[in-house]
Amino acid sequence: MLKKQTVWLLTMLSLMIVLSVYYMTSPDNEDLAYIDSGQEVTEEATTTDDVSDDASEATENDDSTEVDNFSNLGGDELFTTIRMEIQDDRSEQKDRYEEVLASSNATTEEKNEAWDEIDKLDQLSTKESILEESIISSADYEDVLVRHDEDKVHVHVKVDELSGEEANNIMQMVKDEFGEIRVDVNYQPTES
Repeated sequence: MLKKQTVWLLTMLSLMIVLSVYYMTSPDNEDLAYIDSGQEVTEEATTTDDVSDDASEATENDDSTEVDNFSNLGGDELFTTIRMEIQDDRSEQKDRYEEVLASSNATTEEKNEAWDEIDKLDQLSTKESILEESIISSADYEDVLVRHDEDKVHVHVKVDELSGEEANNIMQMVKDEFGEIRVDVNYQPTES
């Protein structure tokens, strides 16, 4: 039977090969685009004018709001790829915690901490999924990606335009689910 690391390595290599073939065979090799340029909405920005101001401030100041750059993979591939990466990262973390649980050298305290961390990862994934479904159903968006990142929640919505009111509604939904936390709302235009 193959080890988990070997399976993970083969999965990542396969993904790299598929993406390489996609980029080499795509008709327009220059279809990479950034979805956040002038489209970032944070807690401080709720109108379209504020969005572009905050995005330009974020690029000028490295300590300010993080601006996520995603390449346009086309269709649903972008959000699917990001979801797979998040799932792989969390699976690796869970594997490390499970090794602690299985270890005969680990103390009871270390095992309890590992169990708590596994539980937190599961709860985090569940909250993200619930929030994605809630946001999609609230305004019939094409797709939504929610990522919890330490002290911030990133929400990426696939829609042609996102008004300040819609962004505020999304921020409120995130706060209802995660509590008081910084929220980043971005949108990616749908492909025609």
